[in-house]
Amino acid sequence: MRYLRAGSGPPLVLLHGLLGYSFSWRYAIPTLAECATVYAVDMLGVGFSDRPPGLDCCLRGSAERLLAFMDAASLPSSDLLGTSHGGAVAMAAAALAPERVERLILVAPVNLWSAHGSQMAAFLSDPVVAPFFLRMAPFLSVIHGVLLRRLFGDASRIRPGALQGYSAPFQIPGAFNYGVSVLRSWQRDLQELESLLPRIRQIPALVIWGSEDRAVDPKSASRLMKAFDCARLIQFDGVGHLPYEEVPDLFNQAVLQFVCDRKGF
Repeated sequence: MRYLRAGSGPPLVLLHGLLGYSFSWRYAIPTLAECATVYAVDMLGVGFSDRPPGLDCCLRGSAERLLAFMDAASLPSSDLLGTSHGGAVAMAAAALAPERVERLILVAPVNLWSAHGSQMAAFLSDPVVAPFFLRMAPFLSVIHGVLLRRLFGDASRIRPGALQGYSAPFQIPGAFNYGVSVLRSWQRDLQELESLLPRIRQIPALVIWGSEDRAVDPKSASRLMKAFDCARLIQFDGVGHLPYEEVPDLFNQAVLQFVCDRKGF
């Protein structure tokens, strides 16, 4: 498993979304490293980490690998920051080992109250569609650009090099196998996540969303907040699914305040 490390202080593990990798955090790492030891991972199967065959890509499997990473990095406990599917993985890992997670920062996390993505998950994981998609996806650079623009509230905020950076791992064989495997267990994973949520109620959480998120419904935030005894919601108006890309200064300020204030809110 490839990861980036920077800074000093209490540990903070950063978890990317389904088609992201540690590149997602290039604007966040320098700032967050001011008061934390930051670990930005490429989960197994994506980015520049290994792509072992037969990898268990269900939510629990990913959460268990995250905890194994913390073992390997000698982290008895840590703050977890997860975005999109990485947010769901962070919540699942916290539920499996709540004593190891100090606080959660969840950025538009996949959750059972957002219907966005369910139909696409069923389509791309279809036994007929999936093999064709896996063969063609690495070469469809136009689609990569369309998808990236769709994830922004304002596409003019896409910085030079963003598309190239996100697309770089797609040329590695097996780059999309992980994503399709995740989609196959999408509905089952959401049901399991619902059963796991009571185990993380006591963990302080900062929830961040963009009001123009087309990937995970911002309206689901209110339901998710009820799963925590101590949680704060920050919504950025006019921003899409990637606030750490679209408004990095505002995003970093919000997270840094939460991370640096060890007393909570």
